[in-house]
Amino acid sequence: MVEWLNELGAWAWARHHNELSWYVRPLFLLPFAYFSYKRSWWGLAATLVALATSMAWFPAPEHPTAGAIEMLAAEREYLLGEWTPVKLAAGLLVPLTFGGLAAALWRRSLPWALVAINGGGLFKIAWTFVVSDTTGAVQHLWPAVAGLTVVNVVLVVVWRRRQAGHVVASAHARSSS
Repeated sequence: MVEWLNELGAWAWARHHNELSWYVRPLFLLPFAYFSYKRSWWGLAATLVALATSMAWFPAPEHPTAGAIEMLAAEREYLLGEWTPVKLAAGLLVPLTFGGLAAALWRRSLPWALVAINGGGLFKIAWTFVVSDTTGAVQHLWPAVAGLTVVNVVLVVVWRRRQAGHVVASAHARSSS
């Protein structure tokens, strides 16, 4: 069983070098935000399972970039190295970010949702520059910034349209009474 798990891990890790997965992963914040707003535990759980497995959805690249190799080597070393209290606290920021996002949208607060998303995203970007060399960190920077940009724009546009719809519906209800 241990051998099979090691083989599965190696297979998935090789696929994680496909940078398309790096661009896709931040987009999981959108269904997570949707299911938080809808207060759907099943949707949240399904989104987290999809996020956790998404690193293996794309084929392993024949020739990974130097930046991808460096970034993932630094990530592997970080994850498999000694876990200090500081490292444990940093690791807890991931579930706290998702929890903060879920709580903000559960309570219908777009500003706090954006704080959670951007705080977590900016921490992840800074973290890559701490654990990796510049080549690896910059390779990760573009997917992270692109993902944050798309998620922010989509959430703000959807929120504004939803708010505009509520204003129109309220005005219509007042005029028909």
